[in-house]
Amino acid sequence: MLLLPAIDLKDGQCVRLRQGRMEDTTVFSDSPVDTATRWVEAGAKRLHLVDLNGAFDGKPVNSDSVQAIAKKFPDLPIQIGGGIRDADTVQAYLDAGVTYCIIGTKAVEDPDFVISLCKQFPDHIIVGIDAKNGMVATDGWAEVSTVSAIDLAQKFEQAGVVAIVYTDISRDGMMTGVNIEATVELAKSISIPVIASGGVTNMDDIIELCNVEDAGISGTILGRSIYEGTIDLAKAHQYVESLES
Repeated sequence: MLLLPAIDLKDGQCVRLRQGRMEDTTVFSDSPVDTATRWVEAGAKRLHLVDLNGAFDGKPVNSDSVQAIAKKFPDLPIQIGGGIRDADTVQAYLDAGVTYCIIGTKAVEDPDFVISLCKQFPDHIIVGIDAKNGMVATDGWAEVSTVSAIDLAQKFEQAGVVAIVYTDISRDGMMTGVNIEATVELAKSISIPVIASGGVTNMDDIIELCNVEDAGISGTILGRSIYEGTIDLAKAHQYVESLES
């Protein structure tokens, strides 16, 4: 089970939102690089970055922060989402040292775009599926579509997508526990590895996710829980590694 600390970027700061609402923001740090360093020192093997401004604007806004983190940790896999709507943006991020680009809104609007990106940038494309009551949300979660999360994920079965990051919006940032049932349902419906996101609160959630890892859940994103201390990232890594040894 891969544990991915989340670094959500808004106006150059590290923040966390509740249910994706930009107006409900908690600022945790003015230095994204220092925050990344903190999680790397706690054993992070990959970082999950989100350009929140970019998700709403439809283009990168916090790329300077992303580049600074990639430069500081050139050997650490980094995945970035938010505002990636064209191949030039993907190329720019890969050139900056990012390993994976996450396509969200554009994956809903134009699934063929994802398929073409996978051909152009093999092994570098992740699809982010953010859902509310099983239906996909777009544009920084501001809009809920008529497309189901499972139907969308299945469109990318043969595309070469590295993983699906599945976020339950109703749980995100609320510290109410991960939606295991919906995540497992999605993972069992596809062969693409699924990274769980949204609501992971304490070690019980991580233990539960590890117990269903065989369903196709390869990792989980940790946000507010590690910032507020309800999960000790270093200890969480020790637990996961003990299961793998």
